[in-house]
Amino acid sequence: MSGVHATARIRARADGRGGTALPVLESDGPLAPRRTRGEAGEARVVLVGAMSGPLGGDRFAVEADVGSGARLRVGSAAATIALPGQVKDESHYAVRLSVAEGGELHWLPEPLISARGSDLYVTTRADLDPGARLVLREEQVLGRASEEPGRLTSRLVVRIGGRPLLDQELACGPGAPGGWDGPAVLAGHRAVGQLLVVRPEFAHTPVTAQVLGDSAALVPLAGPAALVTAVSPDGLRLRRVLDAALESLT
Repeated sequence: MSGVHATARIRARADGRGGTALPVLESDGPLAPRRTRGEAGEARVVLVGAMSGPLGGDRFAVEADVGSGARLRVGSAAATIALPGQVKDESHYAVRLSVAEGGELHWLPEPLISARGSDLYVTTRADLDPGARLVLREEQVLGRASEEPGRLTSRLVVRIGGRPLLDQELACGPGAPGGWDGPAVLAGHRAVGQLLVVRPEFAHTPVTAQVLGDSAALVPLAGPAALVTAVSPDGLRLRRVLDAALESLT
């Protein structure tokens, strides 16, 4: 099997003094997690890429585990760019998140850009205990400036207490099922994103479904969660829509 295989691991635990410790912060490859200054009680980590990629055949993974009473915010230093490589195999990027009851995770990476000729399969799986909190943002940009996209397949699976909350997949670019760029999916837009917010109080007071601007929607999920889905001509305008939605939800 070709390509680079690497996993970054983050473990957050309450330190018993009202703060959050990071007993595990390690990587065996090009994704390096680095602790930065956070707010009181919250640990912040930035993922720094030490090389380009993922390239064809690469398999990257990031694991974040948040214990009860811990608060973790994870971002990235720059956008992730899926690139073609000498090997024509599909590349994989797997994100695995777990949050215990009373824990809180904000997963807010920079966008993923699908460059021409690339072929990337992204999976994000979040397993939450009842009473956990999660803010998860995904942003995908199809191609760099004036460039056709590569093939990008993205799947998001979220479970609470072992029960499915959300399971969806989107495939775009050359070779993807027909209609991905049609009016029922992206409608010619180059950026697509979503924001998932899980809060225990949503189980008692769910959000109200509404249209946000010209190309975004907020919907309650069948659980303590709300989902915002948006498309946009570019990544900058997509971020503005998702930031405004996050502010209104939190």
